[in-house]
Amino acid sequence: MNWFGNFLSRSTLLFAPLLPASAAAMGSLRQAPSPHSSAFATVAVVLIAVPIGAILPLSSSWIESPGKVLKRINFYTFAAIFSKSIHVKVAVIGGGAAGFFAAISVRQHHPEAEITLFEKSSKLLSKVKVSGGGRCNVTNACTENRLLLEAYPRGRKLMKRVLRQFSTSDTIKWFADKGIRLVAEPDGRMFPQSNSSQTIIDCLLGCAKEMGIQILLQSRIDRISTVQGSILLEGKNLETRTDKVIVAAGGSPKAQGLAWLAEIGHRIEPPVPSLFTFNMPKESIRELMGLVAPSVSVTVQGTKLKSEGPLLLTHWGMSGPAILKLSAFGARILEEMNYEFSVQVNWLQQANQQVVLEDFKARLNQHPKRQIANNRFEELPQRLWEFLLAKAAIPAEKRGLDLSRKDINRLVTLLCNDVFQVQGKTTFKEEFVTCGGISISSVDVETMQSKVFPNLYFAGEILDVDGITGGYNFQAAWATGFVAGKLSSG
Repeated sequence: MNWFGNFLSRSTLLFAPLLPASAAAMGSLRQAPSPHSSAFATVAVVLIAVPIGAILPLSSSWIESPGKVLKRINFYTFAAIFSKSIHVKVAVIGGGAAGFFAAISVRQHHPEAEITLFEKSSKLLSKVKVSGGGRCNVTNACTENRLLLEAYPRGRKLMKRVLRQFSTSDTIKWFADKGIRLVAEPDGRMFPQSNSSQTIIDCLLGCAKEMGIQILLQSRIDRISTVQGSILLEGKNLETRTDKVIVAAGGSPKAQGLAWLAEIGHRIEPPVPSLFTFNMPKESIRELMGLVAPSVSVTVQGTKLKSEGPLLLTHWGMSGPAILKLSAFGARILEEMNYEFSVQVNWLQQANQQVVLEDFKARLNQHPKRQIANNRFEELPQRLWEFLLAKAAIPAEKRGLDLSRKDINRLVTLLCNDVFQVQGKTTFKEEFVTCGGISISSVDVETMQSKVFPNLYFAGEILDVDGITGGYNFQAAWATGFVAGKLSSG
């Protein structure tokens, strides 16, 4: 190694222990009004290091490769010296997807920050654990923000801003950089290649540990105020002061759960359930539980609500993407109807009933002697076809040529306009999604900072932002968490 390499290595080795203190000094300097303060501090560091290196004897015992030297220095401490961020104490409230990603984002943008994450329960990332049937639907494969926005019944204005800063492509790349490949399914949902949500949990926990993020369990925060220029957080047997706060506490089924934020001036949109299934206790179609109709359209009678996609029949009624999408876009309307209404199902997703009629007649003419049970539309599962025949009072063994005009019209009407009575809903506690929360009018959509309480930010489902099923809600968590973690002031 040449003399300059020896000199640089010796200077760095001696200077490394001083880095934390220098970082603190830098934090103070950066808060000074002079635009040259960061440059001054950096120069000061060099002026300290250079003489030390110069006076050391050129002994081989001091020689070490620059690579090994740098490994001795904590990356985040080193970055603190040369970054433009300021030294802050940051509290993140909520140990879910948005909370963890916000904390990680804080560390990325403010390497010297002191970060503490408060989780009210004894479990972390519980929704991540159960989502997607334990596989974790991390995001969606759609990379066009314009199309992505259509998946959010509420909060599109906010999502439009945050997706510009952290898109689905950014999510895919972020996890890829951590060694986790996300795989897309035909419907656009993306899961870790391992098909296990534990992969995502281990990644987030590992990042938090590596980044020195302190985590406190069973630490509920239910009061926030300002005291002598800092923010005071209070809870049961808990009191702490901090400089900045990111609230990522998840959705609340009742407005009372958000009262502590309403008390400091935030507008609350009343929470109601979103993404729920339809209960049909009096409908015999429940006997087909487990069956999937691959492509249907569903409307709620008396409203403009309509959705399309696969429909799953369950032992309590109907579920699947078509129903869940309808429940998301109709969350408030269906709540006002007390979850009692009629749904109209078009089993062939063909709006023109005359087209279905002509198609069916052509099938009958082509195979006039075939039993009607064996002359189904290919789009329909056999069990569903037989159910519809029974509902139309047509014997399954009846031949096509024996069908009356009334038989044909009854069956075609059921294929295009089958009606079912809904009486109630079913939500899944672990995957509960809410419509409502902190009103977007109370938040700067570019930064996630509160408009009424300085240095307070929001991320995740606590906001009045929710998406349909398909990875959109997790994408909202990653994106809002990333933006909130910048701690920008607009």
